[in-house]
Amino acid sequence: MGTGKRTLVATAVTVICAVTVLGAPVTAFAAPDPGPTVTATPAPSKDLQAVRARLDALYHDAAVATDAYNAAEEASKEQSATIVALAKRIVDGRERLAKLKDRAGAAARAQYRSGGLPDEAKLILSEDPTRFLDDAGRVAQGQKATKGLLAQLETVQADLEQYARDAAVQWQKLETARTAKAAARKRVEQQIAAAKQLEAQLQKEELERLKELERQAAQQAQSKWLGENTGVVGGSAVGATAQGAKAVAYALAQRGKPYEWGAEGPLSYDCSGLTSQAWAGAGKVIPRTSQEQWKQLRHVDVKDMRPGDLIVYYADASHIAMYIGEGQMVHAPRPGRTVTVAGAGSMPILGVVRPDA
Repeated sequence: MGTGKRTLVATAVTVICAVTVLGAPVTAFAAPDPGPTVTATPAPSKDLQAVRARLDALYHDAAVATDAYNAAEEASKEQSATIVALAKRIVDGRERLAKLKDRAGAAARAQYRSGGLPDEAKLILSEDPTRFLDDAGRVAQGQKATKGLLAQLETVQADLEQYARDAAVQWQKLETARTAKAAARKRVEQQIAAAKQLEAQLQKEELERLKELERQAAQQAQSKWLGENTGVVGGSAVGATAQGAKAVAYALAQRGKPYEWGAEGPLSYDCSGLTSQAWAGAGKVIPRTSQEQWKQLRHVDVKDMRPGDLIVYYADASHIAMYIGEGQMVHAPRPGRTVTVAGAGSMPILGVVRPDA
């Protein structure tokens, strides 16, 4: 067997074997150092506003890392599926190549058995010239078929080599995605642990005051937003499409279920897990992450939004919720909270997107 063929077979076997380990846990891959470990600072007993700001920053960073984790997870799924498809093509191609080689070998043996005499001599020695001419015609046809067979062999061989190269590229991409996923997981866990450590330093009374500060800040932001967007909340929740109404109903049915980063139901959700699953339940597939939902879905003006539209928050599109009408939205807020209804303007709005445009 030639060097090229040995390389092809080795690559094919590697890819086929690799399919069986695509579900290996990401902990098997070393994650790069995501930077300095975040440590919680001691909670000041008086300045709860500073504590709230610090907690907001930690949970926001966790949300950004969660989006990175979800994106890497989606990439891993896509690349794994591509590798499986390529492995199947390689297996099918090898089987086809083996059959073509058998046919080519049979044709070569038949030609060899036809003898080494020139056609003129065969015609002279033949007892039945008519039969000879018929046989000669069949031989010519056989030679033409053999050439076609060799061309097919070359094509299949080239296809197999390309499939092997493609599989190697996809495998490298999968390794990269898994490394990114592990790094994002570590970052999320660090930020959440730091936030919980900070909250653990507060007394019960301070925690209650902290919640009240959060409620007041959200109420003030919502009041300001309503004042600037009076046309948005006029009347009831009108204008939802049939799909939009289904998506809203799905999201509202998840109220009370806990936030869990990286989760997309049915027992827990992160913010984009809730919105993507709500729209999937309505029959519309949308991107998994909040940043991709912002990038890929049609943008609409805030004053034109209708129930089922998605509201994207913060300049980095790190949070997303579903508008349900009358100035309200439903979302999965952050770790330690549950899916809930809140004011649509209670956080800084980046923009609005429409899945069923």
